[in-house]
Amino acid sequence: MCGIAGYCGAGLPPREARMLLTAMSAAIAHRGPDEAGIHIADRAGMAHCRLAIIGLADGQQPMASADGRLHITYNGEIFNYLELRQDLESRGHHFRTKSDTEVVLHLYSDLGPACVEKLNGDFAFAIHDTQNERLFLARDRFGVRPLFYTWHRGCFYFASEIKALLAVPGIEAHLDPLALDQIFTLWAPIPPRTAFEGICELPPAHRMIVDNGAARIQRYWDLDFSDIHHDRSEDRMREETRALLEDATRIRLRADVQVGTYLSGGLDSSLIAALAKRMAPAGLSSFAVTFSDPAFDESGFQNEMADVLGTAHHTVDCNTDEIASVFPQVIRHAELPILRTGPAPLYRLSSLVRSKGIKAVLSGEGADEIFAGYDIFKEARIRRFCARQSGSQLRPHLFRRIYPYLANLKRQTPDYLAAYFGITTDCLDDPLYSHRPRLRSTAGTKLFFSEAIKKKLGDYSAADELASTLPEAFREWHPLHQAQYLETRFLLPGYILSSQGDRMAMANGIETRFPFLDHRLVEHAARVPADIKLRGLREKHLLREAMRGTIPERIAERPKQPYRAPEANAFTAKAPDYVKAAFEKTALEETGVFDVEKSTRLFKKSRLSNFTGFRDNAAFVGILSTQLWSQHFARQFRRTDETLAVPV
Repeated sequence: MCGIAGYCGAGLPPREARMLLTAMSAAIAHRGPDEAGIHIADRAGMAHCRLAIIGLADGQQPMASADGRLHITYNGEIFNYLELRQDLESRGHHFRTKSDTEVVLHLYSDLGPACVEKLNGDFAFAIHDTQNERLFLARDRFGVRPLFYTWHRGCFYFASEIKALLAVPGIEAHLDPLALDQIFTLWAPIPPRTAFEGICELPPAHRMIVDNGAARIQRYWDLDFSDIHHDRSEDRMREETRALLEDATRIRLRADVQVGTYLSGGLDSSLIAALAKRMAPAGLSSFAVTFSDPAFDESGFQNEMADVLGTAHHTVDCNTDEIASVFPQVIRHAELPILRTGPAPLYRLSSLVRSKGIKAVLSGEGADEIFAGYDIFKEARIRRFCARQSGSQLRPHLFRRIYPYLANLKRQTPDYLAAYFGITTDCLDDPLYSHRPRLRSTAGTKLFFSEAIKKKLGDYSAADELASTLPEAFREWHPLHQAQYLETRFLLPGYILSSQGDRMAMANGIETRFPFLDHRLVEHAARVPADIKLRGLREKHLLREAMRGTIPERIAERPKQPYRAPEANAFTAKAPDYVKAAFEKTALEETGVFDVEKSTRLFKKSRLSNFTGFRDNAAFVGILSTQLWSQHFARQFRRTDETLAVPV
């Protein structure tokens, strides 16, 4: 796992090219603390900072093909690289290294852009063809690894993180108002948009060719629920699920360094840890976040699972003071405003992993999306069930079953529950039906936008734009599959795998691997009928049955406890100076994003008592993170002089 950067289309003198590439690489050195390398061609250059996990002795990058025609800078792991290498060797290819990087080079020389369809892994890479003066870029199917790009003065620039692009003279950080609206509605921008105006993200499952001063972008894979076969028995589906998950875990343990595992105490991470323990004869280290507040803490289940497996278990306690202390670093690495504090504990967790000498860890992320584990799926099912008898006083009580950790719901009347969860009969064909309550709740935070921002946004709707991106066949799918698609295609890469995933792990040079996101397993799960994934209100029915006996029953049958962390109250009791500074009138006026009076009132409210409502919590964190984003990027990276001349 690494950091990559480069450019194409500018004829820089070698000294200036080296200075530029060195600056870009230095900005993301945390992604690859082991080595650094640079390649310079006539009108292109590549930089690489390496986290050495496979091919420790001979995997240096940028790497060239044997004939010197192709050069690659690559971030990620190809988990089926051994099988691909064997096939390539049988067809006459000769390898000089043991790395998976060289496999990608050989595969590209054979198949060109179609090579990505053969890869099972998490990746973002760029290949420069010196003969055709062509740059090829690609990103993995689920967006595990990031890849950003921009055009500046006729030259194309790319990098793993936007910080590297801001190292290019003349590229400045300006907040994109539409991206901000998307974040304050959907939790993340819709690719290719980013928080930075004029800087784009290559969407997951897309490839890109840059030549002759132009770029062509193409999707090469998508999640598809239209080909559902009902001729398989549930027993057969269980067998296939188990076999695929076991193999996905096996190949993700491939490394020349020790691989550990995250262990939250829930079903998904416990299954992965149990499978990994069987396949790791040298032992397994596990890592977890703990909280003193029982509303968030799962340490009892974590310890029980660690004892059963016999892992070397390590924990990091992360409460309000710890969240507040690292939050500015979290925003610097996330590179966008966020509405939740959840990334902060994971940032501290990856630091713990690094301190124990581990470079790669397995994670259970992805299971909720592909096997229907989230409460939002059950909530949508209950809403549809209630809508069929809209006046029922009994059916709304079902909401209490799926949200037992929300104490306020226990005291509410059926009429209140029906209104709160949006039970109506006139919007059942809405493509965003499953997510409308979340979208409405989150969008309430936009009450704090300034009049200037509201004027720029006009009648723009982030939800409408999201709906416009859905595939043609979407409306024909089962409602559960529609909801799964929305989670897997947007929130998973935009927030879970980014702000809570890659960016927090790689901030400390840690690679996270996700067996549940093996595309073979995901495609299998997409072909499973909805009622076998979500049986009544029993989430992940197929997964639980397929893996029965793998972990203790008490953990296997636990109700879903979503990962949460202390929110705005992390900054209330003893607000750090940076929090006070962010909510000062002059700071708010300078940024110009939020209504000064409303934001100041919110800050004063936070001094008096802890917030309990989602809107105030999310708004507080959103305002604070946006102010920190502006302070770090828009101000720090605003250049008044340019030390490098980057010609067209």
